[in-house]
Amino acid sequence: MSDDIVIVDYKDLLVEPNSSSFADKQMQDLIGKAFGSKSSNSYGILAIRGIPGFVEAKECMLPMAHKLAHLPESYLDENLTDEKSFYNAGWSHGKEKLGGKPDTSKGSFYFNPLVDCPGTESDRALYPASYPCNLWPSEDVLPGFRNASKAIGTLMYRTVVLLSKHMDHFVFENNKATYSPNLLHDILNTTEKVKGRLLYYFPLKKRTKNDVIEEDSWIGWHNDSGFLTALAGEIYVNDETGDILPTSLVDPQAGLYVANRKGETRQIVIPHDCMAVQLGECVQILTGGFLIATPHCVRGAPGIARISLPCFIDSIPTFRLTAPSGTKDAVLCSSCNKVPPLSKRWIEDGMTFGDFLHKSFELYYSW
Repeated sequence: MSDDIVIVDYKDLLVEPNSSSFADKQMQDLIGKAFGSKSSNSYGILAIRGIPGFVEAKECMLPMAHKLAHLPESYLDENLTDEKSFYNAGWSHGKEKLGGKPDTSKGSFYFNPLVDCPGTESDRALYPASYPCNLWPSEDVLPGFRNASKAIGTLMYRTVVLLSKHMDHFVFENNKATYSPNLLHDILNTTEKVKGRLLYYFPLKKRTKNDVIEEDSWIGWHNDSGFLTALAGEIYVNDETGDILPTSLVDPQAGLYVANRKGETRQIVIPHDCMAVQLGECVQILTGGFLIATPHCVRGAPGIARISLPCFIDSIPTFRLTAPSGTKDAVLCSSCNKVPPLSKRWIEDGMTFGDFLHKSFELYYSW
């Protein structure tokens, strides 16, 4: 539960990393506890408390997902669906596959909080899935949605960039011979490749009282394939009215599950006043397996809907994923058996991020 989450204070992220200070040593210890490969009990997730304006931004934006998900199908298809980006902008429902079948258990709204049309015209032509232009519902249909989405997404992005500097320091202090200082921070501080994914999980359909709800019934076990993922937490709502449900009416087993370094699973509840961060496989590669990606899934429930907002902060698709010298075995042996083997997706040291994503999507669909 929330007791398993390492929590840091936002104000401590504002302090420049300095290996001689007590505050920095404490921060490094917490990062190691949350993400490090040497901590067998690590669940690969870290929460940040005290982010100015975060709770207000979250409470403004997340409830809007209910109205969005229940807009007329014709409006969603005609105005908010983008086939040319492979549904990586605007609304997507039933376009992804789960076990070879269209996944209708959830709907997603994708948006870039930093810029409406990222990259150059040439970038968008070469990499339509990486550089899609935003599609927004009109103000008369969903008032304030665009501004609220950009506000929380930008806040989440900026917070992750601050954290990345401390993560760099942690890795460098332990791997000075192989790790480049400020590697993650330099990548993420200049990126335009930021993708918010507002998720609306529809209530599961339970046919009989004896039906077993699987641990990964809303989203199957996976690692994020990118760099860092910010999580705004979750709310549960009445699917018919959109009213936010008190905890007493929510199935206590529903929600996010992660696996630690020993493969043990645990439900994780992100405190309402915290933003959480989990790691993607690119970080595992770039740190030589010193930091490990976070295997996770989402367990569903009948009778209630779930709303969440992950924000994926990544690099350009041509970025080369090169592990520090001599660390390839450490990168690959850190993989979890709940997800497709990294060795079958990161098939060449130095392969591009874009090629790695393509290989990962390909394998997940057949897993």
